[in-house]
Amino acid sequence: MPGGGAMVAASGAGRPEYPGGLTMFVSMACLVAATGGLIFGYDIGVSGGVTSMDPFLSRFFPSVYRAQSAAAAAAGGNQYCRFDSQLLTMFTSSLYLAALASSLGAATVTRVAGRKWSMFAGGLVFLAGCALNGAAANVAMLIVGRVLLGVGIGFANQSVPVYLSEMAPARMRGMLNNGFQMMITTGVLAANLINYGTARIAGGWGWRLSLALAAVPAAVMTAGALFLPETPNSLLERGRRGEARRMLQRVRGEGVDVEDEYNDLVAAGEASRAVASPWRDILRRRNRPPLVMAVAIPLFQQLTGINVIMFYAPVLFRTLGFGGGASLMSAVITGGVNTAATLVSVLAVDRVGRRALFLEGGAQMVASQAAVGALIGARLGWSGTAAIPAGYAAAVVAAMCVYVAAFAWSWGPLAWLVPSEVMPLEVRPAGQSITVAVNMAMTFAVAQAFLPLLCRLRFVLFFFFAGWVAAMTAFVALFVPETKGVPIEDMAAVWSDHWYWKRFVDGDGDGARRRGDIEMGHK
Repeated sequence: MPGGGAMVAASGAGRPEYPGGLTMFVSMACLVAATGGLIFGYDIGVSGGVTSMDPFLSRFFPSVYRAQSAAAAAAGGNQYCRFDSQLLTMFTSSLYLAALASSLGAATVTRVAGRKWSMFAGGLVFLAGCALNGAAANVAMLIVGRVLLGVGIGFANQSVPVYLSEMAPARMRGMLNNGFQMMITTGVLAANLINYGTARIAGGWGWRLSLALAAVPAAVMTAGALFLPETPNSLLERGRRGEARRMLQRVRGEGVDVEDEYNDLVAAGEASRAVASPWRDILRRRNRPPLVMAVAIPLFQQLTGINVIMFYAPVLFRTLGFGGGASLMSAVITGGVNTAATLVSVLAVDRVGRRALFLEGGAQMVASQAAVGALIGARLGWSGTAAIPAGYAAAVVAAMCVYVAAFAWSWGPLAWLVPSEVMPLEVRPAGQSITVAVNMAMTFAVAQAFLPLLCRLRFVLFFFFAGWVAAMTAFVALFVPETKGVPIEDMAAVWSDHWYWKRFVDGDGDGARRRGDIEMGHK
């Protein structure tokens, strides 16, 4: 390879790694960028808590308030259907339609202006949504505010995982990228704690504080984006070679020989600039494997049923017969488990690999989802008319915590990590936009459908999700390759080594030529 730089020890995949470790500069940049996950996580946690608060329901959704009050007061009331309202679920899920649409536009901003400015734009719009929601006087203001929040989340979710994957050394990419999911879970936990406190504010206005405090993580991300360095990949993509060379040196550390990595980045950057239409190029045969990952992984992530727990945890626990305070505390418990288990993934993903976490987490989720369904079905039955005693309720919460822990160290962080690291540079923003769009579309569908499905399928809903988890675990076993320690510019070789995907990469002459050029360091 030109440049004379010696490669360091081989990765677990048998491929050489570039020299350079984790510098303080990269650590701080990735920490600031990962705060983009806070706004997503806070919103996930806050919406379910707010919609379980009686003052919020009585003001904006009086029919739901009357229905759940009647179910609580009437002996034999159907617990499964207490919160069945399309207007209420639209409050939660409208955000995700907006995030879907905005993520597609964010691909152009991320490619043309850079990753950091996409984060900055998303933060500004999110702040406007926080102001509207905190001051909402009617349902229309709530929905418009949620749409603005969705635009901000669409930009952040599109740009942050790409930024983290491009800044991180290959052998630490999983850990640093999982920082995004760590921030999401921290945001969920913070929102659950805040909801628990604001629900006790006299006067019933605590929901306003819960919604408005989403501005705090948004302000951190927006202000932090102003000071973030741009990634070497993005600078090369925009033809700024000198800046890219200096930034790569700073990222990998002074005195580190970055010539080999720089040459490979230049080759990838030239291929990127040669692509006139990333959206058309991503459909080419050679990009079929990463495109399938960009679609299938986020689609499957939402079919785990995680949003049953994260969005509607307080609502779900109240549906199961918990009191208002108990339901919020149960959500805090599951949020705490979520955060702690995500830390396990941060520490383990670059040691045990992506596939091991995917497969173990899938098996654990199948078992725990089935346990939740069995516990609820055994007590409430099909009619949903029985009360749940404290000890039995604790068993339900424990089973849900086992499920949340499995998701948090597997499909939670890896569904963002794997699609962001397998995309070629020339289609990376477009690929990440597809990932976010599919994720948001499925999030909307699950959020909108959950309460009606719970009313109609009862406890069988949990077995429905368990079946999907079994299917997606089989998909990982057959079709998801291990990417631990593989340099992001050498990802094409992963597909050429795979028993199934090699037919797409090796069968495309242009793809094979480009892979060889990258591996040999040719421009």
